[in-house]
Amino acid sequence: MILRDPVHGLVVFEGPAEPVVTRLLATIEVQRLRRVRQLGMTSLVFPGAEHSRFAHAIGAAHLMVRLLEHLETRQGSLPPEMRLDDEARRDAIAAALLHDLGHGPFSHLFEQVLPNARHHEEWTQDAILSPDTEVHQTLESISEGMSSRVVDLLSGRHRLGYLGRAISGTLDVDRCDYLLRDSHMTGVRYGLYDLDWLLRALCFAQVESGEWVLAIEGRKGVPPIESFFLARNNMYQQVYHHKATRAAECVIRAVFVRVAELLRDGTRLTNVPAAIRAAVLEDETKLADYMLLDDARLMASIGDWALAADPLLSGLCQQLIARKLPKTIPLPLSSRDSWDEAKRKAEAIVSKAGRRADLEVSLDVPWDVPYSEPGGSSPEGLWVQISHRALQRVGDVSFLLGELRNKRLERPRLIIPSSCRDEIELAVRPLLEGS
Repeated sequence: MILRDPVHGLVVFEGPAEPVVTRLLATIEVQRLRRVRQLGMTSLVFPGAEHSRFAHAIGAAHLMVRLLEHLETRQGSLPPEMRLDDEARRDAIAAALLHDLGHGPFSHLFEQVLPNARHHEEWTQDAILSPDTEVHQTLESISEGMSSRVVDLLSGRHRLGYLGRAISGTLDVDRCDYLLRDSHMTGVRYGLYDLDWLLRALCFAQVESGEWVLAIEGRKGVPPIESFFLARNNMYQQVYHHKATRAAECVIRAVFVRVAELLRDGTRLTNVPAAIRAAVLEDETKLADYMLLDDARLMASIGDWALAADPLLSGLCQQLIARKLPKTIPLPLSSRDSWDEAKRKAEAIVSKAGRRADLEVSLDVPWDVPYSEPGGSSPEGLWVQISHRALQRVGDVSFLLGELRNKRLERPRLIIPSSCRDEIELAVRPLLEGS
């Protein structure tokens, strides 16, 4: 199988990889990912960000193939039981392809807006293990027990620990693909790094606990690792946490809160997906219903709700459809003690204007840890293998990553109705300026 990809160019699945990828791509669960956008509402800010999790899944599988090819040349130092075999290769490619299988619509927002919502990783595991899904049946037809082994890889329980961390870890094929892909599709250059050199710099090393890990070979491998994590930080600061994207997510959150209120009151709403109805009424959500959800279905529902008799729900939906987004006021980190008071003042002004302050005022504090590094001899995290020296943590070798290590970076802001912005800014300015 040969595909053309805007990020990686020619993507080739040959040999043992071809039947795995070809057959899994034909399943209804994987095809659903065509209708789940990678970046949710980010296209309201970056018009090109319409790419899907389907394209990202293929990119991650492609990078796993490349990684496996490189590791084949470096595994001579491993004991025989820790080396790659045909089964492990097939499992790793399948896991990379399926790692986002249970992702819901609107990116990670979907997990935050519904009460008692499960994380997409749990839905992914359910979809892979359920005998009723095409993806499970396909995996078992390729190799008996393959579905369980793939779940083990995704959850970090696989016999080859280094392989599981290459799918979900500090440096994994998921991040390696989405940084480049999201950067390309949004039209920015913040997420670029030297992928070729990064893959080539990986080697095997053994930590004090005796476990084998993937490490960076020599000081020459440190610059591309630094570039990778700086790219990740820049994408979070400039794209993933963009103020307009967060404002749109605030509107969607309000929409689902209002839908839940109406359904619990017995109000009849059209085009409510079964999974949404079950979630807001706190019933058990069936896997089959959940797997019917995608961005297109929910946007169709929002289009119908824009015509609802309830003026609050219809107004919120019309606001989203017309891209009339709330405004934001940045909050200085130095005035953290005043954030809650600023929110209360904003809520009072919005309530006085006859609006629902609980739905239209939000203290938004998106955060990220650019480079997370555990202590001790845990196999998690990243290591550097320099000749004639003991294995070291990357943060102890790189000045840049040492400075970023385990630091939480925040971008706090108030999200408020645009009609009240001037009055709210005037009211909260003395608080934020410390006067």
